[in-house]
Amino acid sequence: MASWVLSASGLKPLPSAFPRPGVGAVYRDSLSKPRFLRPAATGSDLNIRFSSTRSSSRMRASVPFQVASVEEEEEEPNFNDAIGEAEPPAGFDPGAPPPFNLADIRAAIPKHCWVKDPWKSMSYVARDVAVVFGLAAAAAYLNNWIVWPLYWAAQGTMFWALFVLGHDCGHGSFSSNHKLNSVAGHILHSSILVPYHGWRISHRTHHQNHGHVENDESWHPLSEKIFRQLDSATRTLRFTLPFPMLAYPFYLWSRSPGKSGSHFDPNSDLFVASERKDVITSTVCWTAMAALLVGLTFVMGPMQMLKLYGIPYWGFVMWLDFVTYLHHHGHDDKLPWYRGKEWSYLRGGLTTLDRDYGWINNIHHDIGTHVIHHLFPQIPHYHLIEAVSASFAPLCLTLCYRQSLKEENKATFYTTKLYCKVGFFGLFPLNLNEFLLVCVDGSC
Repeated sequence: MASWVLSASGLKPLPSAFPRPGVGAVYRDSLSKPRFLRPAATGSDLNIRFSSTRSSSRMRASVPFQVASVEEEEEEPNFNDAIGEAEPPAGFDPGAPPPFNLADIRAAIPKHCWVKDPWKSMSYVARDVAVVFGLAAAAAYLNNWIVWPLYWAAQGTMFWALFVLGHDCGHGSFSSNHKLNSVAGHILHSSILVPYHGWRISHRTHHQNHGHVENDESWHPLSEKIFRQLDSATRTLRFTLPFPMLAYPFYLWSRSPGKSGSHFDPNSDLFVASERKDVITSTVCWTAMAALLVGLTFVMGPMQMLKLYGIPYWGFVMWLDFVTYLHHHGHDDKLPWYRGKEWSYLRGGLTTLDRDYGWINNIHHDIGTHVIHHLFPQIPHYHLIEAVSASFAPLCLTLCYRQSLKEENKATFYTTKLYCKVGFFGLFPLNLNEFLLVCVDGSC
């Protein structure tokens, strides 16, 4: 079984031992106090199972974290349920680089998953825009206080869906036509008050540096020096719910603590000289949308605009911060951060987390498949599920071989999930709030 997994994924046999990493990994156990790891004995229990519905291509993984003393007898992990007769290599160091490279995962993904169909992409835009206008028309027509809360929840979710489509434009996964990506991205993002190029460039920085303590763009650990320099108001806004879930507009204006610049300023240190014209274009489009909203406020009245656009906008902001936070932070999953030579694009991408939002997955275009998206942002959203399924073997090895219990000295450990089923209860994924609440209060 193990040999089949390796051959099917194009992987070479794993060596019997991997080199220990040097100092440089940062273990994040709270938002406010990132700390450097000291060698310690750890333990984990791996359980992998499959579902038989649409999520048959998804792997359910549970990796609870435990701490064991060196005097305690450690139980040998059973990897057989996951990959047949494969055993963890002797002396394996879970802080070492992955036992495969980016090309191994890429080779496992079918070629058609890389094909960008502009007509299909535009069909999703047409669908979402039609729903947005339909919801607004229905809410305005009914104008009932029983209907308005339902409208706010639904429209905020649809604004978030529009953002995800614009996000694909920014990555170039919407189409192979740069002009089409730019036009569609400006329309989609400007409509929800996001400066398209300013965001696109900073988001590119995030993808290229994810998991790097100093260079990642947002949601990165704060150094103790920066944390101590924060005033009490900033600490409250950053680490006390619900304020972190409302942070996105403020981030666009002034970025994260410890970083300077603005997504609207072409002279910001976010951008190089060749990008300034693009930033100006996006800022003009954003300003035009803001002016349109002001004009509609005079025509329709401030209360009607608040109900139709204002509250759904903040619903979208909460969706964006909620999803972004959950994909880059864990509670049971202790995600490492790196610096210097310890960091690599692959290691950074593998420290993201997949989340399952149930029936909402289709609405927000399978953004929950975040590991494969971070590794290969060029894949269109409508191919992500298949790409995850096809790349199962390499990513499974990340799970299976990164969770060794035998090594005495561990600098950090890897964890990634393949479209992780974290549990889904009822009509909405309210169970995900538990992860958010526990993480923000400093428990992860």
